Amino acid sequence: MPGTTRVEIRTLKIGRYVAIDNDAFKILSMSKSKPGKHGSAKARIELEDIFTGQKRSHVGTVTDNIQVPMIEKGSAIITHIQGNEVHAMDNKTYETLILPVSDEFNLEGGKEIQWMEAMGRYRITRDH
Repeated sequence: MPGTTRVEIRTLKIGRYVAIDNDAFKILSMSKSKPGKHGSAKARIELEDIFTGQKRSHVGTVTDNIQVPMIEKGSAIITHIQGNEVHAMDNKTYETLILPVSDEFNLEGGKEIQWMEAMGRYRITRDH
């Protein structure tokens, strides 16, 4: 998958991110079982999609490899809102970003926002 790296499940921690089926998830909880007589140790991971909030679980051996998305975060100033899109200027690169409107925040022109990008998708994470 583009925009991801591979790591072993045993190295994951709560609060970090994983990519499954081209979606990025945040790890909510994780439990590991001991190896049995005929198998290896298993890990059960409870996940939440960072863009939709949908919950999901994943089970695999602790030695399995799993994709981890490259997360980029930054801040921007809203230039204007057009339909379902927020147009903002990145504070570091001065690029124009087009982000989806989020109902959980009070967005208006001139306000500063925090954004997150994972696997080509953007999300507003906080307003100031």
